[in-house]
Amino acid sequence: MKGIVFTEFLDLVEDKFGLEMVDTLLANSELPSNGVYTAVGTYSFAEMVSLLTNLNKETGIAIDDLLLVYGEHFFSVVERSYPEFLLQFTDPLQMLASIENHIHVEVIKIYPDAELPTFEIVKQTENELVMIYTSSRAMHSFGKGLMNKTFEHFNQKATILVEKLNDQGTEVKFSITTNE
Repeated sequence: MKGIVFTEFLDLVEDKFGLEMVDTLLANSELPSNGVYTAVGTYSFAEMVSLLTNLNKETGIAIDDLLLVYGEHFFSVVERSYPEFLLQFTDPLQMLASIENHIHVEVIKIYPDAELPTFEIVKQTENELVMIYTSSRAMHSFGKGLMNKTFEHFNQKATILVEKLNDQGTEVKFSITTNE
């Protein structure tokens, strides 16, 4: 997992819960990196699981809820660091439908060793998009947070339904309908 995911996660924890919480997480989590991350480095997903699990223990907030807020936070990274991605689109459904064949292609150019989820388009109309998310990391709530902010960025509203297709959450159906 790319280091930017870790550095931004710790920034979010500091913003929401304070520097003491960051110190607590780093002290209580199993981190082969010792919690020293660079944005371009690559680190084990197990470290993120350890950080999330310990943040859940410290705050009582469900991991899926933590990931949702983190996904919403991470959208600001995209806005700040990769505005050209956003400028290519005028419609949030169009942008989300392009994740697999456009956005992820560009991400791989920047981070060649990035391990990304897949998004299979099942249905696409002017006002609806149904996608199947697949990832061994089961971070679908992070994806939903990014989707929430995508609609906010385009000043549009949508209903995003999430249906787990397996108990682990490694396959999830997103059914997105715009609210006109």
